[in-house]
Amino acid sequence: MRALGIILAGGNSNRMRELSNKRAIAAMPMAGSFRSIDFTLSSMTNSHIQKVAVLTQYNARSLNEHLMSSKWWDFGRKQGGLYVFTPTVTANNSWWYRGTADAIYQNLSWLKNSHEPYVIITSGDGIYKLDYNKVLEYHIAKRADITVVCTECRDDDPSRFGVLKMNEDFRIEEFEEKPMVYSSNLISTGIYVIRRRQLIELIERCAQEDRHDFVKDILIRYKNLKRIYGYKLDSYWSNISTVESYYRTNMDFLKREVRDYFFNQYPGVYSKIDDLPPAKYNPGSVVKNSLIASGCIINGQIENSVIFKNVYVGNNCVIKNSIVLNDVYLGDNTHIENCIVESRDTIRANSYYCGEDGIKIVVEKNERYAI
Repeated sequence: MRALGIILAGGNSNRMRELSNKRAIAAMPMAGSFRSIDFTLSSMTNSHIQKVAVLTQYNARSLNEHLMSSKWWDFGRKQGGLYVFTPTVTANNSWWYRGTADAIYQNLSWLKNSHEPYVIITSGDGIYKLDYNKVLEYHIAKRADITVVCTECRDDDPSRFGVLKMNEDFRIEEFEEKPMVYSSNLISTGIYVIRRRQLIELIERCAQEDRHDFVKDILIRYKNLKRIYGYKLDSYWSNISTVESYYRTNMDFLKREVRDYFFNQYPGVYSKIDDLPPAKYNPGSVVKNSLIASGCIINGQIENSVIFKNVYVGNNCVIKNSIVLNDVYLGDNTHIENCIVESRDTIRANSYYCGEDGIKIVVEKNERYAI
């Protein structure tokens, strides 16, 4: 493909509460066996993009470990491949990434040394499947300076996103970032197409003027000066940067049509594979409408829940409408309802947790460490 990819995966969201205390948003577990960034990386490789940079910063250790081997997404190649860039102290710069535009600026030499004419810029917290070739063809046909992939906001609050309006020719006329009052449900998905040389020019201009945000200082600032068009995405798309949207997106995978779309329809979604045995259901266990990942041992009752890898569910446990992350031990007679249980927790026997006014995050202060 005539484009390279940049995945902005260094941000933090306070709306994730305790879930973002020890991992980046792009490393959040999804759908039992995946992580959030897997969906973007899979779209990149399925679109035959051979050169992708992931810009990481906040709580990046687990994300960097996940990306340690690029073979899972077919980026193990002689030319191109997967690059992971973290903030680097140099003789001229000692800043962390101060924004999305600054993150690209600090790695501008990578862009300048590349030869692809176009750049696909995405975030690492979107759950979707997209052929970037179609967006690039649209971008070229419209002779656009920048193309923004947008979608109708259905279940979320549009004020969390960039809200935009387009004319009959799909040119963006209005663009507001996280407005208090909005008059449109059309939102930006955080996916952009731009010519590489123009991106270098705009990023360098931002740096000279001490501006650091790609949306505010490029898209909004130049919306009347550059030809910025919108590409409508009609298939499934979700952003997981809040606890509520993370919970709802995982629960969407309990619907057969969503699972079929992502996992049974070509092209697929890829992730790092762990060598784990299949889930084991002991006598007396009852599982209804739930996703159970590999390595789990189930003794209790599970209903409308997503159980991630290596989870032990004790005798007489009841789990309803909940998400249990990796490596959790649930003691006997535990009741979990409307909750998200943090990974590597040990929930003591006879515990009771129920989210009555929204989603409750369960974090026990008794982590287990390998010897």
